Amino acid sequence: MTDTTSIAPRDKAEILAQALPYIRKFHGKTLVIKYGGNAMTDPELQADFAEDVVLLKLVGMNPVVVHGGGPQIENALNRLGKKGEFIQGMRVTDAETMEVVEWVLGGEVQQDIVGLINQAGGKAVGLTGRDGAMIRAQKLKMVDQKDPTKEHDVGQVGDIVSIDPGVVRALQEDAFIPVISPIGFGENNESYNINADVVAGKLASVLAAEKLVLLTNTPGVLDKSGKLLTDLTARAIDDMFADGTIHGGMLPKISSALDAAKSGVHSVHIIDGRVPHALLLEILTDQAFGTMIRSH
Repeated sequence: MTDTTSIAPRDKAEILAQALPYIRKFHGKTLVIKYGGNAMTDPELQADFAEDVVLLKLVGMNPVVVHGGGPQIENALNRLGKKGEFIQGMRVTDAETMEVVEWVLGGEVQQDIVGLINQAGGKAVGLTGRDGAMIRAQKLKMVDQKDPTKEHDVGQVGDIVSIDPGVVRALQEDAFIPVISPIGFGENNESYNINADVVAGKLASVLAAEKLVLLTNTPGVLDKSGKLLTDLTARAIDDMFADGTIHGGMLPKISSALDAAKSGVHSVHIIDGRVPHALLLEILTDQAFGTMIRSH
């Protein structure tokens, strides 16, 4: 626990009062939070994240957590002697890998997060895209970035066909905090591994969320000289794709953010999950702890 005894009572009150306009503004609103990176593997940051989510729920917001689990999947595959393979930032997922993905994401990782939130005083419920027939998916057709006539087969990696948020809404209306693993199902009941950023972005759109918050291992979106860009519009980002400022692992993240911003989510925040309580700082203060992408 961070020691706050050195803060004068007056300053503490001031800090709390500053959060009030934000609490009022976002009361009753849905926040979709993509949880990944260091925030997910460092025990202190895990506890901070769980406390933040519970606090947001208690002040009347509706947080929905979508989680990744790349490092955990990698560890499990290594234990089985399987080597992870990536094409254009996406994990190639054969049937055996898919089984591992399901038990790591839908079992171990999801239940860890549920436990942490419950421990912090919340009531979390774990779901995968199968629950409540939430995430219908089909096989992802991956076109080669350099040669658009060529397609890569990445196995059981899914593209979202539709999201039915009924089960999420039902939980939110009660006092529950949904924790969602990015696994979808196809028309023949087959499972698909879906990029968690993509699930978070689509879910935020379908729920007409106020905010989509992506926790990452970077300070946010950086310009070519490595400076943090705190406030961006969708148009500015299109230019950054075009000139190669945004590349590599940030591509799926930013494109999901952009799609969400363009389809009705008021603001998307890409924040540094390595900062303790980054989530609260981004939502309840006027200081920027990452990049905010506005819809227009």
